[in-house]
Amino acid sequence: MSTTTPNAKSIIGEPEVVEDATSLEQTPAWLRLKDAATALQAIQAQDGSVPVEADHAEARTCVEAIVEAIRELAPRFPHDAEYLAASMHDFERWADRGFGVPDFYDSLVAFQPQQHRVDGIRHLVVFPMYTQNGSRNRYVEAVLVEVIWPDFVAELEAGDYGNKLFVSLRLIDFTPGYDTNSAVLFPETVAMREIPTFTWGAIFQDREAARYRRVVRAAAEITKLELPTAAARMLDDQTLAEKTFVMWDIIHDRTHMRGDLPFDPFMIKQRMPYFLYSLEELRCDLTAFRECVAIEKRLSARDDLTATEAEMLEHAKLVQYAVIFDRVFRFAITGSRVRNYDGLGGQLLFAWLHQRRVLHWTDTALAFDWDEVPGAVVALGDEIDELYWRSIDRPKTAHWLAAYDLVRSVVEPNPASLWARGLPDEILAGSPKDYTDAVLDDEFPLSMFFEALEKKMRPVIESTSGIRGTDA
Repeated sequence: MSTTTPNAKSIIGEPEVVEDATSLEQTPAWLRLKDAATALQAIQAQDGSVPVEADHAEARTCVEAIVEAIRELAPRFPHDAEYLAASMHDFERWADRGFGVPDFYDSLVAFQPQQHRVDGIRHLVVFPMYTQNGSRNRYVEAVLVEVIWPDFVAELEAGDYGNKLFVSLRLIDFTPGYDTNSAVLFPETVAMREIPTFTWGAIFQDREAARYRRVVRAAAEITKLELPTAAARMLDDQTLAEKTFVMWDIIHDRTHMRGDLPFDPFMIKQRMPYFLYSLEELRCDLTAFRECVAIEKRLSARDDLTATEAEMLEHAKLVQYAVIFDRVFRFAITGSRVRNYDGLGGQLLFAWLHQRRVLHWTDTALAFDWDEVPGAVVALGDEIDELYWRSIDRPKTAHWLAAYDLVRSVVEPNPASLWARGLPDEILAGSPKDYTDAVLDDEFPLSMFFEALEKKMRPVIESTSGIRGTDA
């Protein structure tokens, strides 16, 4: 699924692209657009409409300001000319039709950032949309972003890790919907009349890297963990961390549709026990880990590396540290305990490594046997892969039961769990919904280690909401 970058040379040469990013976020046009979108949010309903007729005059004033600002800013984004023209049209049509539920299908289809994966190129993105891990309101949001696309990632994508839908971004500035924990920009969040074929998905690697650096630095101090030299260097270098997360995410993202999978591996159209989501997300992270171990081994055996390959080798090792520390220190204790599937994935990885005695919590200090860690992490990935391979021959609910057995073999279930005791016959003979309803909100509570760590880390975790690369 590799892709090429159309007109890359002409894009790089445009003066609009190489202009300093800080000047862009301070331009009067952007500030007016941001203010108008924020004012509009105050009178929008959750579905994005402006339902109170008395607010329509104010809404029209806001839309006119947004359209005029987009028109003024558009010359800075020649690669997005079609999208920005469609965006202005969608805003004007929305106003002319009385501010009902917005329909930005035309501008969404015109926005194709995956065709311009050039390091440093920028986009102005304006849609009525909700923000994942932020708000479920489809308010008008605006973001200024910059592409992160280093040469070694381009080489990975052009080779064995093709992913033509993947876009990696850095936040420059944003409206309130992104002053949250949201680190993604997904087309399915946009208000539109019908669902098109999605051609891209974007992740803000600068936000992921910044919160990783802040959280891991604090957690390492609290747990008295002596970080490996390379891992410590990443905590002091935002750019190094950003590139590491791009490498991690490009492999993770493509894994969702690869392997011996259940019929619907992404599980976006099904309601099922949340620990299934835990295993899917963890499977993709562990695949990224495994592939980076293989890349490190392959490139370390050579003494004729190009500069790009040398950078790839450096980041292959850093991805391994990032997967472990982000999963253990941030995922496990972030968010509520209500069906927290990413949290459970972090708990599972920690317990697996501890039970294989490659992670130690002794004398109130955390330590790893780093030479043994890769084999142990890969072994957990193998266990999940085996579960998936067997699932093809199992009924859905039998797969769910087998998945539960895998998780509970590592992480202790809630003592009140019906699943842990053994589901009664009326549930086993019932519908899949009965199985899901029997799962507790906190089916796998935090261990004593994580309970204590969460209390000490809570202020640090909370401080990462809205973080950007310049804040870490």
